[in-house]
Amino acid sequence: MAADSASALSLVEEFVSGLQDSKAKDVAKGVKDGEFTILQLVEALGPSLTSSQPHTRARGVQLLSEVLLDCYGGLTEREVEVLIAFYENRLKDHYVVTPPVLKGLRALTKCKTLPPGSAVSMLKSLFQDVHVQSLMLTERAYVYNMLINLMETREAELKGLGADFVFGFVQSMDGERDPRNLLLAFQIAKNIIQRGYNLGKFAEELFEVTSCYFPIDFTPPPNDPHGITKEELTKALRAVLTGTPKFAEFLLPLLIEKLDSDVQSAKLDSLQTLTACASQYEHKDLAEFLEGLWSSLRREVFQTSSEKIESAGLAALTAITSCLSRSVLSSESEDVLSNFLILILKDCKHHLSEPDLKLVWPSVKLLQAACSASNRAGYIITAAVLPALIDQYNSRTQCSHRRTLLEVVQRFIQSVKTSQASEDESVFSPFRASLCSVVFAALSETNSSLQVTAASVLTSLAQQNGLLLDSDIELAVDHLTRLLLTEEAGGVSVSVVECAGALAKLHPDVFISKLIPRIKQEMFSEPMDQDNRNSSEGYSHHAVRQRCLSALAAVSTQPNVVQESTLVLLDVVSSAHTGSFSFSVDEVVLVCCSLQRIAEQVEDTEETGRCFHEVVIPRLLSLFLQAGLQGSSGVGSPLVEEVVLSAVVPVISTSCSRLQPLLAAQTASRAVSLFLDGDVSFLPDNSFPSHIQLLKNMQEKPWSQSQLTCLLMSCVCSLPRTVEVPHVEQLLSQLEEMSCTCSHPLSYTSAAKCFASLVNKRPHDESLDTLIQGTVKRVYSELDNTSSSVRPQAFTLLIWVAKALLLRYHPLFTALTDKLFSLLDDADLGLMVADGFSLLMSDSPDVLNRSCHADIRIMYRQRFFSENSAKLVQGFNAAPQEKKPNYLKALSNIVNKLPKQVQVTELPALLSLLLEALTCPDQSIQLSTLSCLEPVLINPPPVLIQQLEALVSRLLALISSPAMSVRIASLQCVHALSHFPAHEVLPFRTRVLRALAKPLDDKKRLVRSEAVKTRGEWFLLGSPGGR
Repeated sequence: MAADSASALSLVEEFVSGLQDSKAKDVAKGVKDGEFTILQLVEALGPSLTSSQPHTRARGVQLLSEVLLDCYGGLTEREVEVLIAFYENRLKDHYVVTPPVLKGLRALTKCKTLPPGSAVSMLKSLFQDVHVQSLMLTERAYVYNMLINLMETREAELKGLGADFVFGFVQSMDGERDPRNLLLAFQIAKNIIQRGYNLGKFAEELFEVTSCYFPIDFTPPPNDPHGITKEELTKALRAVLTGTPKFAEFLLPLLIEKLDSDVQSAKLDSLQTLTACASQYEHKDLAEFLEGLWSSLRREVFQTSSEKIESAGLAALTAITSCLSRSVLSSESEDVLSNFLILILKDCKHHLSEPDLKLVWPSVKLLQAACSASNRAGYIITAAVLPALIDQYNSRTQCSHRRTLLEVVQRFIQSVKTSQASEDESVFSPFRASLCSVVFAALSETNSSLQVTAASVLTSLAQQNGLLLDSDIELAVDHLTRLLLTEEAGGVSVSVVECAGALAKLHPDVFISKLIPRIKQEMFSEPMDQDNRNSSEGYSHHAVRQRCLSALAAVSTQPNVVQESTLVLLDVVSSAHTGSFSFSVDEVVLVCCSLQRIAEQVEDTEETGRCFHEVVIPRLLSLFLQAGLQGSSGVGSPLVEEVVLSAVVPVISTSCSRLQPLLAAQTASRAVSLFLDGDVSFLPDNSFPSHIQLLKNMQEKPWSQSQLTCLLMSCVCSLPRTVEVPHVEQLLSQLEEMSCTCSHPLSYTSAAKCFASLVNKRPHDESLDTLIQGTVKRVYSELDNTSSSVRPQAFTLLIWVAKALLLRYHPLFTALTDKLFSLLDDADLGLMVADGFSLLMSDSPDVLNRSCHADIRIMYRQRFFSENSAKLVQGFNAAPQEKKPNYLKALSNIVNKLPKQVQVTELPALLSLLLEALTCPDQSIQLSTLSCLEPVLINPPPVLIQQLEALVSRLLALISSPAMSVRIASLQCVHALSHFPAHEVLPFRTRVLRALAKPLDDKKRLVRSEAVKTRGEWFLLGSPGGR
């Protein structure tokens, strides 16, 4: 024991007299390890603590406090009691002793063994003996942290102090300026307010000591390590000021005063604070200040020069109106809400009678903000405003005035929409007949802008719960149908289609009975029927059909509508195939686009799934199969056109990707049995020849049949990975055979895509590796045979299989990559291979994407680049001169698809190749390289500045390129060069300015515009007033 005391005494001596601060850690370790106790440490500190020198006493207390910070968790209640008594006594000591005393007290406030009553004792001593604001920043933080710790653990004791605690805190905080300490002080004030501490007669003092910082005006210093922001301080202070209604009588006059400020940030902060407090206060807290608040808000909206302030002002008005709406009316009480709304109506309503003046829209916004606050406010304002607006509309003759009035009406309808509960009657019910009359009259006008606005108002009315009657909806559909079929203005048709789509979600039955039959009739009427009726207006039957197809897609969001609309669209495809009605290829493509949109947007239910599974997909397969089989007979069905097939693939693909698991499995089974076995039993028109062989003997079949493989691809490649494709081994074998033997590009490409997609989704096992190795062996043999006629087919299969393996990080992908790089030197395939790298790095729209449930790992592009960029450079260096462009194009295609952040970090290593690519005659390589270089030029690495001469020469040469896009991109890069360090680019100034004279007279305006900006930057370089 004596040895332990001697050890403690030695450490104390070294810390106090030797001024070795590191010894505090050794002392704390000794206490933790049990070498000596806290009391033995105090005994060892005796001479220091009783020294006549204040600095010696301070060092002794400092050592004890630092040890307590590490060891407070192991103290007993008796030890804590003794230490608190000691520290409270030391607060009366010399001022140099106070900082370490506060540090020790902060440690003691963390003790779980704090004796009852000690919190009150500590705070009384603190408030009585310490003037907090005379302390340094760190010591003030000790005080605030003490208060926070005690409020968390000894709340009941602190509340027992009553208002004295609040007064002590106010004195401690008064005059605080450091933002770090202000955050702590605001936290304490917020706790006092929100946790129900007794403010007593010091509510105003607490408000004054915190509100003096409002509004926060703080700009953090550059590279601030503490990371405190103005927004953080603002939110903390706002939580205090708006935390209790007791501050209302002080805060609201302050906010009105700050709203008169010319400082925009002060206005914005005041409005946001007003919004926050209105959500906390009751109507009686606001009543006295309503006139002043309204006057300030009106001024800010009427005279604002900032959208932010206007939005904040409107939000504040909504919050105030909502607060007043919460008041309970009685026979004796005054209706505060009505009185406030009368103020608003008095100042705003008369502006609505002047639709051509600028104050109409600020007035509408203010009324709308109040209207949206509550149902009560909505009823009062609409009752006062809507009749006048409707009367004005009926009395005005100018279309511009009528349109403005309709837009005002729409604003009010939209503002009320969000505040309606589903069971409430609409506030517009008393005005239903008048509103419908106005809207339908506007839809009957000839002015297109009026029709567009009326369609938007009709959409808003329909969304009001229970407002429109069935007869109103039917009349609305009649108007929309008429406009759809007769109005050629683009804006009107877009608005009508949007309106029809919105109404169909709410009232599908009316569209099924009225719109869809009328559209069907119009779709199947011949152009000659329309020529007599509308020849004077230049009626375009194709345009009408296009609008009808857009409308069918827009209204098809509910399952029962989809069942009817898809039948119409399928009838169009069928008629186009049979030739019973005249439909162009473009119109059939539009039909497919409408079907795809329906498949994407319709609700994902079993009912819609069965519609596509049992009706849409089988009928499409049947029609296209018929067309393919008849293709060789010379019958010119549009369904054999490649553009139509490309349009129907996403229809089937999207439908299959959204099917429920059971239906998806059935679809897969049907499609595979159709293409492998010729099973047509599920197709609606079963008049096909027997023993159809769609995937066999492709060399002997016409292209119209072989290209149907894209339909197989659309059926099986978009299914979830959990759906098992039947007979997959046989299917893959047939697809591989077709990919390597068929001569029709669409056919063998579709087969390769389908093969690759199935490989991508298969589980990784030995059978998959065997399959890939067998396919690759066959592909390599064809590619290595330079006299083979199917080398393009073999390469197509190789590149798609490579993409499938790249996406899932399959280990065999590396060998395929090496083969692709070696093919860049091939005389026949080199250019095709270079373009193939773009396919590897880009997203495929029809297969091997996430919507088709492909197996795609994150950052596969970055991984491919990091693993293969060195191989590409080596291949370029070793390649003969005539093959180097292939490597440059491959590099350009790879880099161009990388994320910009990766480009910026990786491109400096490839700079020599990129500069070489700028000299390549291929304009696509030039453009791709320029687009890669531009983001790097913004923050140029040192290696780029070293190559400045070569870079400037190549960019200036491209300014005269025959391709406009290359000229613009090169000018943008030259522009970026002007922001390089001035001493580096100044030697090139004269040369660049001379070269930029030519594009100033370019025949293309976009080139001239870019040249002017670029030349201006270079002209100012090194000039007085320039950089």
